[in-house]
Amino acid sequence: MTDHLARSDGSDTPEDGDSAWTRRGFLLGAASLALVAIAVDPAVAAGELPDFPADVTPYRSGYRNWVGEITADGLWACAPADPGQVVDVVNWAWRHGWTVRARGSAHGWSPLTITTGTESGAPVLLIDTAPRLTGLVLESTGPAAVRAGTGVTLEALLTYLEERGLGVTAAPAPGDLTLGGALAVDAHGTAVPAAGETRLPGHTYGSLSNRVLSLTAVVWDEGSGAYVLRTFERDEADCAALLTHLGRSLVVEVVLRVGANSNLRCVSRTDIAAAELFAAPGSGSGGRTFASCLDEAGRVETIWFAFTEFPWLKVWSVAPTRPLTSRRVSSPYNYPFSDNVPTVVADLVGRILSDGAWYLAPVLGNAQLDVAALGLVTTLSADIWGPSKNTLLYVRPTTLRVTANGYAVLTSRAQVQRVVSEFTAFYRERLAAYAASGRFPVNGTVEIRATGLDRPGDADSAGAHAPLLSALRPVDGHPEWDTAVWLNVLTLPGTPYAEAFFRELEQFLLTTYDGGHALTRVEWSKGWGYTDTAGWSDEEVVGAAVPASYGDAVWQEAVGTLDRLDPHGVFGNAFLDRLLR
Repeated sequence: MTDHLARSDGSDTPEDGDSAWTRRGFLLGAASLALVAIAVDPAVAAGELPDFPADVTPYRSGYRNWVGEITADGLWACAPADPGQVVDVVNWAWRHGWTVRARGSAHGWSPLTITTGTESGAPVLLIDTAPRLTGLVLESTGPAAVRAGTGVTLEALLTYLEERGLGVTAAPAPGDLTLGGALAVDAHGTAVPAAGETRLPGHTYGSLSNRVLSLTAVVWDEGSGAYVLRTFERDEADCAALLTHLGRSLVVEVVLRVGANSNLRCVSRTDIAAAELFAAPGSGSGGRTFASCLDEAGRVETIWFAFTEFPWLKVWSVAPTRPLTSRRVSSPYNYPFSDNVPTVVADLVGRILSDGAWYLAPVLGNAQLDVAALGLVTTLSADIWGPSKNTLLYVRPTTLRVTANGYAVLTSRAQVQRVVSEFTAFYRERLAAYAASGRFPVNGTVEIRATGLDRPGDADSAGAHAPLLSALRPVDGHPEWDTAVWLNVLTLPGTPYAEAFFRELEQFLLTTYDGGHALTRVEWSKGWGYTDTAGWSDEEVVGAAVPASYGDAVWQEAVGTLDRLDPHGVFGNAFLDRLLR
């Protein structure tokens, strides 16, 4: 990135002595990660892809994950118009010894789509779902269900539902996620029942995967000797493996249970110290704790900037009518200071990355907190209210792109504050120890959320199975574990010592919450399996700890089902082959 930043006054004047990293250059660098399709001469395509389905146009495309840590150039791709064309493409790939990888928005971190080192010309075909597999039809109204193509974005889906008086309990913050990608990794928001709150029909406090009533996937059919479309109902055992398939299958359409939409109020504040918010249970902190916020409203998120003392706390509550102090919002993405990188933050990021000034992490953390605290006031977004979509979606592709690890700690509601307190205390101690030795592995945030588990009864579908590989799958023998605490630590890609630091956090979680009073599972889309130098590389974690967190019977049922539905490994890659064995 060699361009310079546009100044906040709209001019293009670079900072003195720092033309390499300025605002425009930073944002152009983020935008350069966008996917670009390159048309190819049909004769060339026919030569490299013999007998490719005639009604599907192949093209060359690069692949970039969210932060550009996993990339590939010049891969073949296509955008089938309908599920039938998807089947034709998959059968072509099988007959020619290729693998197929479904691609939505590529808004993820882990190597579930392609792996590092995938070369141009590799026999890997990307199926882009977002351009055309986007149909939406209201299937029923009482109870409500919607039929959706898996290429539709969450923003488009939630907008469609909102227009019909429908919605979901919680959703991930980025609206650009495709539904198929979200379901593949049990994407979630943040929601548990507030004190006295009762689950409403059509709603669930678990992941989006727990909303599926049926799904249509491309699977192997022994009788016809080919891949075919097959619809799986939620009460079928095989469906349980497909509800969260990690990219080891290809789902083209789903029917989702949804419920009546709610108006949500979201109150943000930055005046409660981390020492109070994350205090140990019974420490007499004054009561303004993460757990007390859960009891009050049920929907909580904390964004704690590195080397700061006051997290950005968000609390959502169900509010049928607009509170007097709340600003009505009619569209999502109501934190422009977060969605568009401010000059002060971009300049600091530029110095850190271009000059290797990693010691500026504390300055960056405090600058981000200052921007958030001021931005909440100046944009009147500290207290907003409106239909659920408009407060739940708040991350755009223009936000600061950072790498992230991710874990879910399953525990009882009564133990949530203990988990939050223990983790943040360990994180704080290790971050201080690293800084004392001149190492600054984190320059982003700690994000903490809480959800319920994937109770199959929430789908209001008789005989429904729980998703086999969802991190929110209930744990046999522990009915008291009703809550998952989601923990993420974010930092700029390439930050020295980040992997070693993440490894220490991971080992702490795996050993502290090992199935006694709580259990750690990895968040599929994020970073995990750390050695001191790389993620997804610790064979003990990948090959033993992760499967053990689900139990051998559950893990083998999932692996066996996915293998049986795709015995030729058309939907595999090198990482999935290591993981799902």
